[in-house]
Amino acid sequence: MTATKSAPPTGDNRPTVDPITASVIQGALESIAIEMGYKLMRMAYSSIIRESEDFGAAIVDIKCRQLCESKQSTPLQSGPIPGYIKGILRTFEARGETIAPGDVIMHNDPYGGSSHGPDVLFAVPVFHKDKLEGFAATTAHHLDIGALSPGSCGIVDAMDVYAEGLQFKAIKVYDKGVKNDMVWHMLRDNIRASHLVVDDMEAQIAAARIGAERYLELIERYSIETVNGAADALMDASERMMRNAIEKIPDGVYKATGHIDGYENSDNPKEKNLPIVVTVTVEGSDITVDLAGTADQIDLPINMPFEGTVDVAIWLTVRSILVDTATFGHVPQNSGLTRPIKILAPKGSLANPNFPAPVIARFAPGCMIADTLMRALSQAVPKQISAGIGNLKVIAFSGLANGQHWVHMEIFEGAYGGRSGMDGMDAVDTLYANTRNNPIEDIETHLPLRVDRYELRENAVPAGKWRGGIGAIREFAFEDSGGYSVEGEGHLFKPWGFQGGHEGEPADLQINPAGGEPYYLPSKLPYRAANTGDKFIAVGPCGGGYGDPLERDPEKVLDDVLDGYIDADVANADYGVVLTAAMEVDLAATARTRKERSAA
Repeated sequence: MTATKSAPPTGDNRPTVDPITASVIQGALESIAIEMGYKLMRMAYSSIIRESEDFGAAIVDIKCRQLCESKQSTPLQSGPIPGYIKGILRTFEARGETIAPGDVIMHNDPYGGSSHGPDVLFAVPVFHKDKLEGFAATTAHHLDIGALSPGSCGIVDAMDVYAEGLQFKAIKVYDKGVKNDMVWHMLRDNIRASHLVVDDMEAQIAAARIGAERYLELIERYSIETVNGAADALMDASERMMRNAIEKIPDGVYKATGHIDGYENSDNPKEKNLPIVVTVTVEGSDITVDLAGTADQIDLPINMPFEGTVDVAIWLTVRSILVDTATFGHVPQNSGLTRPIKILAPKGSLANPNFPAPVIARFAPGCMIADTLMRALSQAVPKQISAGIGNLKVIAFSGLANGQHWVHMEIFEGAYGGRSGMDGMDAVDTLYANTRNNPIEDIETHLPLRVDRYELRENAVPAGKWRGGIGAIREFAFEDSGGYSVEGEGHLFKPWGFQGGHEGEPADLQINPAGGEPYYLPSKLPYRAANTGDKFIAVGPCGGGYGDPLERDPEKVLDDVLDGYIDADVANADYGVVLTAAMEVDLAATARTRKERSAA
């Protein structure tokens, strides 16, 4: 069993920083991280960074505590950055190497803090008066990392991490300011679409250097003692905020079980219908999340790194539910928020695999950990959770044009479940993903793909007092020969409904070959070739409903009908709402219908 828990406050020997100065320094740190993020977005070549915002940026101090993060990035990129830095420091110590001014360090070790191999970090150390004081770092999901098939997702048949692509364990790509050309030659020679990927890496370095410069300017303006003192005070304040929220939960044990498809077409029962078990124990202002009972690791890459994926999924979920920005306003994002949270996971399980178990497709299973944790907490804080989420997919489209590889990463959105007072959000990335939808115009401008259809599903809305979010449909057509691969979830198990709300709708995938008959695909698919004219159709899941559908405001039901989400027959069948020929609510008939159904 492995546990993680952040260090407690550092004691009373710290310099005292007045609240106003601490607040100013907090604002400055947050601005640095945001600037890093925007610089990276604007310099990036690939749409997954430039448009989808699948990147992270943060400042980490010498104690490996996150001081701030780029809030326009995805939590699964910014959240693991302290773990990356810990992995770098452990690796340097083991090798007897040192860090010097001018260094730039590359790291993507999924057993050394990284979320998975395609998420590559570049760290720039910050020295003040010849002393290392921290790091400015950026992470990003790269289009290709030199794995067995094009793209950096859908590598769902890898036997171990070596088959998942190139591994970089604390590699100096700049050594005391001097570029290590051999590393860059290796990157360009071993990565498909290197004209995009390597230039994205250069953009990461430039953004991290900007962050390092800004952090050093802050230190020189206020002194390192003041900046560190302010950081301590800010983390203590974040910790108090989280502890106060935990104390409002009744002490007790809350448990839930979810399932992932796994490999739905496998003949091996250990590779499909896999349980995710979450037990939450609340004692005073401490919360423990135990994943005992979760399925054992398998020899396929849906295992999840404990540090870098599992911990981030849990931290993000607890923070979002208990310290919701909509309620609390601005919440400083730093390592203080995680101090009251202890995480346990059996070694050798999906949630804590042994090296070198493959992990590249950890994305969707990690969403299920977050969703199951939310289901457990629904027993304690029912008004602060959403019903079950519709899980996501990552689809890699690729091909070769004029001797040059092209790769497109489509993070195909899911949907949120309804929540108290609010319908579920439609066609969005959920939980720790939080990337943006990729614009059709960008896809069709840069790639030999055409998007023939992009719309919300009809008559698939999970009913509830607050309905579930609606999944999208995207239909891609290949304008040239190429291929595709998929990692995803949510084909077999419906998102859970809550307090009488209906279950959500599962996702599916279809391929419609040019001149052939369409057929369905599983949620995980290794690389397959495609011909010109083939159509790839992704149907997104719908989140669960929240609350009794017979309590939904009839005018909201009418709005859903007028918006084309459901028809009048569904309005009657699911909600007991009777509409007239003029598309108005018949209040008397609706009241009678609902009364009869409630009695029944």
